[in-house]
Amino acid sequence: MRQIALYGKGGIGKSTTSANLSAAFSESGLDVMQIGCDPKHDSTRMLMHGQWIPTVLGQMYEKKDIQKEDIIFEGFGGVRCVEAGGPEPGIGCAGRGIIATFQLLEKLSALYGDIVIYDVLGDVVCGGFAMPMRDGYAQEIYLVTSGEFMSLYAANNIAKAVKRISGGRAANCRLGGVICNAKDMEHETELVAEFADRIGSKLICAIPRSKTVQTAEINRMTVIEHDPASAQADVYRRCAKAILENTGLKIPSPLEPEELEELAGKYL
Repeated sequence: MRQIALYGKGGIGKSTTSANLSAAFSESGLDVMQIGCDPKHDSTRMLMHGQWIPTVLGQMYEKKDIQKEDIIFEGFGGVRCVEAGGPEPGIGCAGRGIIATFQLLEKLSALYGDIVIYDVLGDVVCGGFAMPMRDGYAQEIYLVTSGEFMSLYAANNIAKAVKRISGGRAANCRLGGVICNAKDMEHETELVAEFADRIGSKLICAIPRSKTVQTAEINRMTVIEHDPASAQADVYRRCAKAILENTGLKIPSPLEPEELEELAGKYL
């Protein structure tokens, strides 16, 4: 079982990327599970045709005896979808839902498959959000970023967390690479590729900005399902293939703030 986590700045497109990668993996006949690790619990919506599935934390508040069917739902391509959920805004720790989710999935013997994708909020790598890599769940970390400075800044911070956590006794996480989810900036792919190289990693794929993505989401589907013959669908398939074939997992060497500013200034 390969356990893959996508981290990145909020709003950078992790959920869209995760869902389309899950759909692409399922096309290859793989058994896929996607776990949304964000209080917004919207990671799997496009796989579920727009349905907001019950969250693990929500079910734990309402039920004493939770079964697999209460928290695991089959989406497009047979992808098993789970949403950790979180507390109401302003109340409690968001990481609590992630911790509770993994504990319950383990208890139910429900954490299995060829590929498990964790879609994780990455603005602040606190203990809860870092749990997928800290406790040995996520083996491969992929940073989703654009060429925008704050997106790169968040990706660099997550790389710092990977470096720190990878030395832990329970952790076996490594950085698999960087995914550029483009914003149509000039020289954006070159910037993200050099960022990946400078932190000791590599650019896994570049996903161009496309109206095909918005059209698919308006229709409550992944691009893979809504427009399987499109160029954008092939981009996600190539990205999924690159991840499957990736063996270059590394402990990153994050940049100092001044180095990151110098790199961004070179292109921006």
